[in-house]
Amino acid sequence: MSDFHLNKVAEADFPTRFGHFRIFGFEGIKTNEVEEAVVLKLGDLSPAGGPALVRIHSECLTGDVFHSLRCDCRSQLELAIEQIAAEGRGLLIYEHQEGRGIGLMNKLRAYELQDQGLDTVEANVKLGFAADLRDYALPAAIIRYLGVKQVRLLSNNPDKVAALENAGIEVVERAPIIAPPTGAATEYLKTKREKMGHLV
Repeated sequence: MSDFHLNKVAEADFPTRFGHFRIFGFEGIKTNEVEEAVVLKLGDLSPAGGPALVRIHSECLTGDVFHSLRCDCRSQLELAIEQIAAEGRGLLIYEHQEGRGIGLMNKLRAYELQDQGLDTVEANVKLGFAADLRDYALPAAIIRYLGVKQVRLLSNNPDKVAALENAGIEVVERAPIIAPPTGAATEYLKTKREKMGHLV
């Protein structure tokens, strides 16, 4: 982690229909590559309040913005924000890692391959990528920057748990975040479970 540098770019008031948050912009700089993340923070995250509820969410333009039924990303995002709002404290870290890190245009190419019968993992591999290129150094650095040492992680992905624990953040609970699957997303979720070890 010695070659990784975290930079807080901005912080502002951020009222939403879910609640009144603070919004942050962060950059993670590693070997001249810059990754961005947006963070929504709600309430006092000091240790006195107990482990913070945290969601690390990878950007999904097709799901989060256009309501795609090919994935469950938007449903997970809304569930996470609703749970943080209901609790009155927590963090949502929104990472700029579209398509599990392959980028938007490659994600659309993967969709095209899926239309031809490949699953999400097979499509990524066919395009020359690993099944998942994401790196969680930036979320871990953000959590540490905000003084949070223990989290209750809203995730079905064991890789996120391992990444935080390897960075010295204690995951006291992995809280599942499962939205009712649509017909179009059923195979997608099955692939995540069977080939990527997601707990869905």
